[in-house]
Parts: sequence; C-alpha cells; structure tokens
Amino acid sequence: MTLKTFDLFVIGGGINGCGIARDAAGRGLSVCLAEMGDLASATSSNSTKLIHGGLRYLEHYEFKLVRKALREREVLWRIAPHIVRPLRFTLPHHPGLRPAWLIRLGLFLYDHLGGRELLPGTRKVDMMRDDVGAPLQTIFKEGFEYSDCWVDDARLVILNAVDAAARGAQILVRTKVISARREDGLWLISTQNVDGTEQSFRAKILVNAAGPWVDEVLTQAVAKNDASKVRLVRGSHIVVPKMFDHDGCYIFQNSDGRILFAIPYEDSFTLVGTTDVDHIGDSNDIRISDDEVDYLCRSVSAYFKQPLERSDIVWTYSAVRPLIDDGKAQAQAATRDYHIQADAAQGQAPLISVFGGKITTYRRLAEEVMTVLAALEVPVGSTWTETASLPGGEFEVGEFSSQLKQIEDDYSFLTPRHAHRLLRQYGTRARVILGDATAYADLGQCFGSDLYEAEVRYQVEREWVMQADDAIWRRTKEGLNLSPADKERLEEFLLNHRMPREQAARAGG
Repeated sequence: MTLKTFDLFVIGGGINGCGIARDAAGRGLSVCLAEMGDLASATSSNSTKLIHGGLRYLEHYEFKLVRKALREREVLWRIAPHIVRPLRFTLPHHPGLRPAWLIRLGLFLYDHLGGRELLPGTRKVDMMRDDVGAPLQTIFKEGFEYSDCWVDDARLVILNAVDAAARGAQILVRTKVISARREDGLWLISTQNVDGTEQSFRAKILVNAAGPWVDEVLTQAVAKNDASKVRLVRGSHIVVPKMFDHDGCYIFQNSDGRILFAIPYEDSFTLVGTTDVDHIGDSNDIRISDDEVDYLCRSVSAYFKQPLERSDIVWTYSAVRPLIDDGKAQAQAATRDYHIQADAAQGQAPLISVFGGKITTYRRLAEEVMTVLAALEVPVGSTWTETASLPGGEFEVGEFSSQLKQIEDDYSFLTPRHAHRLLRQYGTRARVILGDATAYADLGQCFGSDLYEAEVRYQVEREWVMQADDAIWRRTKEGLNLSPADKERLEEFLLNHRMPREQAARAGG
C-alpha cells in the first residue's frame, strides 16, 4: 500500500504542537499531528492559565522573553476574545521583602516593554481604602495594580487544533509515535493506537513538540543519543472555595523569592498556584506533593485574613514544565524561553525539536518554526496568525458583553451562567451547539450542572472528545460541578457515541 507523504509530521498535541500544525496548515503545507493522549492532556491544560509577560522574569534579566511575551498578550486577546480576557492583579507591598522602589521600577518596565495599547497601566493602591485590601491582613498598607490576561489554556490548544483541521491538517489523538526513521530522504513514522493497531506515515519533515517527552521521543522513537536538554519542573495548583468577592487577582511575594497567584476561577472558586519543584521520576505520573500543598496553604495564609486549610481544597492539578536546562541552581530561576533545534544534515530528512517555552509565546514559537523551514528551502509563504481569529473569536475585544446579550436574547431559556459559559468557551460557535433550541429539552439529556447532550455531541464531532475527562476537564471545567454518578452517565454515553477514528482525524470543522 502506498503511504501518503505529508510535508510536516508533528509529534505532540499540546499548545506548541497544535500551534505549529495550525500555522503550517494555514500556509498550505500538508500536516499530520499525532498526540499519544488527548489534546492538551498534560502541561498545556494544567498551567496557571495566564497570558502574561512574567513580571518576576525581569529579576532574572530575561528582558527579551518578557518583551516577546508582553507583545503577545494583546495579539492573543484580539484573535481569541472569547477565551482570553483582561485581568487586574494587585501586588501588596510586603515591607520585609522587595522594596517599593524596586517594584515600581519593575512595573514601569512591564508597562513599557511590550507595546501595550488596550490594557490599562499600573496604579498605586491604598490597601486600607480599596476593596482589594479588604480580604488581606492589615499589615499590608499599600500595593500596586497592573494588567495581564487570563486564558482557558486547554481550549486554546483545542481551537488551534480545530483551525488546523479546518485548513486540512490530520489530527490523530490517542496515537503514540513508536518509531521514526529516515528512509529514502523521508521520514517513515510508525504509530500505535490505544487499541494496539499500528499505522505508518511518511513525511518530509518531522517536528518533535512532545513537551516533557521531547527527550524521550529523541532517544526512543528517533534513536538519538544526544538528548537531555530538558529540565522538568513541576508546577502544582490548588482550587478552593471563593476567597474574595471582587473579580481582581492577587500576586503575592514569598520569602523564598517565589511569587504566588490567587485568581477567581470558574465562578465559585479561587485558583492558587504555582510551585516550582524539580520533577524526578515518571513524566506520566504527575501529582501534587504534601510539601507543595503545605507550601501553598502557608504562603496564602500569610496574606489573607482567613487562613487556608488543607480541608478547603476541592481540587488539585499539577503539570511538568519542559524547561531548557540552563544550569540554574533553583527551579524558579530556569528560563521560560524556548529553543528550536534543527537537525538537517545534507541529503537527510530534517528533524526539528522544540525545547522549553510558555503558553503565552506559542504563536511566536510556531512562526519561528516556519522561519526554520524557510531556511531549509521549504516554501512557507508569509506570516498570517497574528490577525486571524481562532474559531469562535470572530468579534472585537470590546464586544463580549454585546455578544452575550444577543445569546441571552436569542436563547432566553438559558440561565445567565450557562449562556456566559458557552460564550466564554465556544464564542460564536455556541450557536452551533444551541441550534434551533427553544427549551432545555431540545438540548438532550443533562449530565449534571449545565452540561447537555448537544454540547457533548459537538465535542465528540468537532473536538475529538472520546472520554469523560476530555469533556469535563479539558473542553470544559464542569468536573468541578459534576457528581461521580454524573460522570459515570457521561462515560456510558460516550462509549456509545464515539466517533470512528477515521472521522475523528478529520474533525474540527
């Protein structure tokens, strides 16, 4: 049987892999992407969910990275105004830690490094009079407020994959690359599905964007012996009941030099994180440690009037960040920038490996991969992703409220919370889910909370959902609101309604 030859075969369905696949497909390249689990099932769905420059990176003199990331904040907000939104962060001044003049200097640079146009700048805050000071201990008299953005990280990955598929890419989920070898000037790639069946593909170029498994792909699948460029750093988060009533966020300094965020999360909760701990062990077994739980509770309790206890925690999640091993002694000091390595000896099929990176700079990383391809004399055309909306984001950044009102008017049976959630997660494509519905009965069975059959069917048909966790932890966060019985009913439904693998590979329209 003659195998189809792709221009590009991408290993890894996280944000970098899906961003590369989208950019390449939009330039007319034939693309196949293989992900061994669900899309965004590892690092890319377990971040702090911020589109930010990284204020603390200024202390490590990472000015180039901070500038690059700051420039991306408003780009991503413009192309995805449904899943990206602006936030205001309050940084209380801790009299025993960084001096106020140093914080002011850092925030001045933060305001001016990245070409900020839409986001408001820094202001000083009187913590004794401003609402943001009310939940905090009274020792914090003053602080500073600045802007960054929030993103639904998993949906950012999904939407890049959806758009890549719409532009012709083949997306394979739960498909592990078991070997890749050069043969007759091409890559011969073998994959294995969860049911044990194997497939083969050919590609002109192989892109290794496997995140924490990038070294493993190099040593095991590609059989290279010069890997070990990645430092695995675990970041853990806890989710607790809402700790404050306003919609602002906090960034706290800790005595060990780290910083910590407390962010409103999914209406009724507060997200607290993150840690920075070198991860030793299996990259497939990532979970928060007791020490990390104690650290997060202790650090937050040093700021809030109401101390945080272990018993308050309703959910935890952890991920390993695949950072470049730059030799820094402390995990929090390791660079968050990325490195693109091209192995393109004369006459051999090129291999491009991606090391490091952060979710904020994924789009720029994908563009730089295209630049590497151009240097290899691959016709890649011009850049395009900076202004092209992600699926569902075809409206202006200031129009979310008017879009929401229109949804509420057109589907008056929806609860305000449900209408808001659908628009936040699907944007204009919420209307595809809702269709001609005039009552909840038209949306099919309810799996708990406001997760209905119509939405799950959409996820199966267009977003590669195969298991309950795909639907309730990555396409949505309704797992916070569903009971074990709800999840069991959803899993049973999905067993009977899974898309055939061949059709799933073409999903995303």
